[in-house]
Amino acid sequence: MNYIRQRAKPDYKIAILSICLAIFGIIMIASSSVVVAYEKYGGSNDYYFVWHQAIALIVGLIGMSFFSNFDYKNFRKIAVPLIITVLILLLAVFFPVIGTSAKGAHRWLNIGFSFQPSEIAKIAFVIYLSVWLDSRKDQLNKAGRALLPFALMLMVISALIILEPDLGTLSIIILTSIILFFAAGAPVWHIGSLGVFLVGIFAIFVRSASYRWDRFITFLNPSAESLGQGYHVNQAFIAVSQGGLWGKGFGQSLQKMRYLPEPHTDSIFAIICEELGFFRAAFLVVAFIYLFMLGLKIAKGAPDNFGRLLALGLTSLLIIQALVNLAAILGMVPMTGVTLPFISYGGTSMAVSLIQIGILLNISKQSQNAQTQ
Repeated sequence: MNYIRQRAKPDYKIAILSICLAIFGIIMIASSSVVVAYEKYGGSNDYYFVWHQAIALIVGLIGMSFFSNFDYKNFRKIAVPLIITVLILLLAVFFPVIGTSAKGAHRWLNIGFSFQPSEIAKIAFVIYLSVWLDSRKDQLNKAGRALLPFALMLMVISALIILEPDLGTLSIIILTSIILFFAAGAPVWHIGSLGVFLVGIFAIFVRSASYRWDRFITFLNPSAESLGQGYHVNQAFIAVSQGGLWGKGFGQSLQKMRYLPEPHTDSIFAIICEELGFFRAAFLVVAFIYLFMLGLKIAKGAPDNFGRLLALGLTSLLIIQALVNLAAILGMVPMTGVTLPFISYGGTSMAVSLIQIGILLNISKQSQNAQTQ
């Protein structure tokens, strides 16, 4: 029986699917980034972004392999120092020398290589929250022991991410946290109260600065600012519509010719639609739905409550991020700069996404071990 437990393997379908998505992403980055790379490097390195994403894929695969063999139960011991470290990193983006900014946003640290602490914060917060919720599973109906501390934790990490600002990542963390809070057993009235509070904070936040209010109005009617604040989403609309059912063909996008901003990062789905068309782009959406189903299966089969919450949280992070990106391209939510997991250019995003898959693999492996006992 011990031999059987040692030989128990996780469900590798989620890993295979993730790697396939990552490879597809690199292929699409090769098409969508060529013009940007040519302008940036004068034709000397047209595949700069492709090679960097390939390196990120290798780093991510190493991370996935490590965490697939790292017992997820050990996260209980390191959850507190991990979240404290991440909070320090979120502050460090404002430090001179190591903190870097672009387009008014302070989101990156450069310590010989650049990375986004907010990407790491997503995993760290889900780990900490899963440990915290599991430890209070019998007290979640008490506002003083559950709702108020939960809201306070959200406020602390929200304040640091708003300062950057990275509202897209913040929205993903908040939505995932609420899902975990509910799944852990919090009463519906706690969720409702929290929802009303967050809506009120959002309204105050948007209305407190004229540029935020202007962006919100533009989101409601993007065609009114087609050459101003609505330019990005309108160009995304053009790319999606020009693709038709079957697309213009790989490499044939016109919008990547400096019409569509960020064609290889948060706007890459628009290029996919333009070049590959509706039917092929729909396969990508189906792939994310299947990824979600595989993640839920792992959460459902987790050997303990902590593993269930952790698997649900990590799965939710990936799928909500994908939904936010796709919805922004289709004009259903404001443009937030959120990358499409595994697909968009972004080294930190790629590595962190694959690490999440690695943790899910370990939970799946532990589930298999539990079934063989």
